[in-house]
Amino acid sequence: MAAKRRKMNSPKIWTLFAVSAFLCGHVQAHPLQAEPINHAFVYTFDQFHIPEDPDESLVNGGLLLLAELNCTTCHAVPKSWEERLKPKPGPDLSAVGSRLDPDTLWLMIRSPQNRKKGTQMPGLFAGAEGDDEKVEALVEYLSSLKQPLQKVPAGDVERGKDLYHKVGCVACHEPAKDVRPPKVAADAEVEKPGNASVPIALADAYDFTALSHFLHDPLSVRPSGRMPDMRLSPQDASDIAAYLHVGRTAEKATARAALKLPKQTIEKGRELFEKLNCIACHKVRNVVPALAGSGSPAKSRTTKPLKALSPNKGCLAEKQPSGTPRFDLNDLEKRALKLALTLIQKEDAPKLTAQEKIDWQLTRLNCYACHDRDGKGGPEDPRAQYFGVNDPGAESLGQLANVPPMLDKVGRKLTHGWFEKILWGPDGSVRPYMDTHMPSFGREQTEMLITWLNEADALEKPFEIDVSGLAKHHRAEAGRQLLGAKGLACVACHGLKERKSLGPHVIRLTHTAERLQPEYFKELLLNPQVTQPGTVMPPMFVGRKKADQEIESIWTYLREVEGQPLPEGLMSSEDFELKPDTEKRVIIFRSFIEGVGTHAIGVGFPGGLNAAFDAKTSRWTLLWKGRFLDAMSNWQDRSMPPIKPLGTDVKPMPATTAERIYGGYTLGKDGIPTFRYRENGQQVEDTLLPVKGGFEHLIITNGKQTKEILSW
Repeated sequence: MAAKRRKMNSPKIWTLFAVSAFLCGHVQAHPLQAEPINHAFVYTFDQFHIPEDPDESLVNGGLLLLAELNCTTCHAVPKSWEERLKPKPGPDLSAVGSRLDPDTLWLMIRSPQNRKKGTQMPGLFAGAEGDDEKVEALVEYLSSLKQPLQKVPAGDVERGKDLYHKVGCVACHEPAKDVRPPKVAADAEVEKPGNASVPIALADAYDFTALSHFLHDPLSVRPSGRMPDMRLSPQDASDIAAYLHVGRTAEKATARAALKLPKQTIEKGRELFEKLNCIACHKVRNVVPALAGSGSPAKSRTTKPLKALSPNKGCLAEKQPSGTPRFDLNDLEKRALKLALTLIQKEDAPKLTAQEKIDWQLTRLNCYACHDRDGKGGPEDPRAQYFGVNDPGAESLGQLANVPPMLDKVGRKLTHGWFEKILWGPDGSVRPYMDTHMPSFGREQTEMLITWLNEADALEKPFEIDVSGLAKHHRAEAGRQLLGAKGLACVACHGLKERKSLGPHVIRLTHTAERLQPEYFKELLLNPQVTQPGTVMPPMFVGRKKADQEIESIWTYLREVEGQPLPEGLMSSEDFELKPDTEKRVIIFRSFIEGVGTHAIGVGFPGGLNAAFDAKTSRWTLLWKGRFLDAMSNWQDRSMPPIKPLGTDVKPMPATTAERIYGGYTLGKDGIPTFRYRENGQQVEDTLLPVKGGFEHLIITNGKQTKEILSW
């Protein structure tokens, strides 16, 4: 049942009364005031299953619950089902005493569903004799688990409120009632989400510093990725933490105080933590769970395997017996779990296709809250309306500007390296106009998706494209002209490097060759609407006799774009100067350089040191300081007259009489080239390394190294 998308055509001094009114208005409309959920909440189960579902559909929801509620940490799983029903790691409690106060811990352990509506944590205490002392002992132990927290920035409530509704939090969590989505008219009623929201009821109990740290790096506390890393800056995290703390009053455990329980020991609590099998889900430093592997019960507690469980007893009984974990399941969840248990006890796990594996993992991680794939998922309309853009130029793209992209065909679209950037690393975003952040769920939870997506999305007969760079039409200049304003005018929508497009601002082309697989690039250009339904990109190559060659020319340009001028329409005279300091990297530029010759290779280092190597004589010919080179004459003048170093203190290097045969160069990880040549039959590696005041000249001849400092 796929969610649908909607198109999106102070004073310095306050009086006490004003402050009270401010807090009152915020608290009443605050996300923490969301309608409570009175059952163990698994977002995608509630999103995709309803009581009217037939058994054959609901059984998959039961399998999801078995895995997400971590039933398989205690109940052994048949081998064929182990991978499918692998439990998720619970919150790391190694420093829980720095996050939550003893009263909150007591309430959460004593009755999880009462303290945090919708929690997936089961209750283990039914009020039997001695339970209160056990809870107190666990509180003593967990309160002792602390670590120092570094100071965080002061938070700005209003900015935090804005961020909470922009960056993607509302894809899963409740929007505030006093926030009007950007495209909703002032006199229109704001539509409420139809799907229940993931509860955030413990945010008010967290210490502010701890909450800020958690929002900045949630995977360190919850490695399962169900609360992903939203790639917030420390300031962003503190601002959202401040917003979540508006009107905060930590709940007190009045019953705990009234009981006047005897002092318990930390050691007793630690022993109970192991005995009750809390270690099956929760990691605590220096406490090792006695588990034999996924789905194997802890030795300290005997539990039945899934094959031996009765669908009508234990957690699923109408009236649960004392001593069984209480998940507060609703009727639909119980029905789904019973169906799943029956299936597991009757059949081995079916072999899943790559697409079925993808769907299973996307469902478990709730990627469908933002993305759709094969018609499933995507933010529901009342949540999508909060997703905005920060650039008015992107408004003409409609929902393509503010809603995260569909994942159809993404396995044959993105390179492995770009998948890694998007999923775990920095700099993976190519949509700077979109407010919503792409979260990180952690490598362990998503690495397998790359292989599955590659397999599921592969074409039986991929598009053929020659990216060797060897054909005559593989000229970057030809591709540059095609992209330009007098060519196919791709720059009307696409920017390059730091330059915006001339019209609507869609994805910049800077990292195209690094990001896209070339076969998909050709597939997209030849038939954009079929390859990427809903795109505003026109079919520019329909009817063009040399479409194949033109696409390869464009690819060549985009692959070499760092050393090429911008297309016409984006270019200015300043773009011709090569600036290592601006690029913050070593720039290598082949050219005719005055004083070097026709085979010159200029090398510009950040910091204002430059050199030129003559490939014809295999030697360093010029050194200079300051600005590097102006490439205008090379790129604009067909006669390509020699260019001059732009800097000062030009130092010619002495000539050599030795016979040298040039052998090319290699680049180190720092981008510094090492030139290779043979001199009198011996292999030589020749490198300049910038040092204070000049260069260190490093020469390795047949493995023997010599150094000298070149200063001037």
